[in-house]
Amino acid sequence: MKRLLVTSTTVVTLLVLGACTTTSPDVVSRNDAQRMASVIDAVVLTTRPVVVDGTQSGVGATAGGVIGGIAGASVGGRRESVAVGIIGAVVGGVVGNAAERLSTKEEAVEILVQLRNGDRRSVVQAKAGETFAPGDPVILVTTGGRVRVTKAPAVTPQPTSAAGKS
Repeated sequence: MKRLLVTSTTVVTLLVLGACTTTSPDVVSRNDAQRMASVIDAVVLTTRPVVVDGTQSGVGATAGGVIGGIAGASVGGRRESVAVGIIGAVVGGVVGNAAERLSTKEEAVEILVQLRNGDRRSVVQAKAGETFAPGDPVILVTTGGRVRVTKAPAVTPQPTSAAGKS
């Protein structure tokens, strides 16, 4: 029973941690911090809501299979426990895989933008604090091969220096 409790706790912890992963443009990876990023100006053409499918890394299936196998093996006599353990492992694997996939699914937005040179790009990113409307000036920030869209900062004209002018 103690073994089942430890295994259950481990699985719940892994699923909760998996659910905490995000592709939000408001969250920057530790590896991307203090790195130079390229920035490209663009204008939003359209946006539409999309769903980013959850991951199936095998962790949920494995954990579910282990828990289902242990739980099934503890049922009945010696012969029944083997058969029920195998069935429990299979059912647990299927349930664990589905739980992982559902817990890592994410609501997102697809943003279609037009660059200054006329090229168009599409970026899918998790919903964040910013909302975009057609015509909004934005910047595409690329760091480590990953792109995020954010509203362009307001540009204030710099005063021209009178020094050096005669």
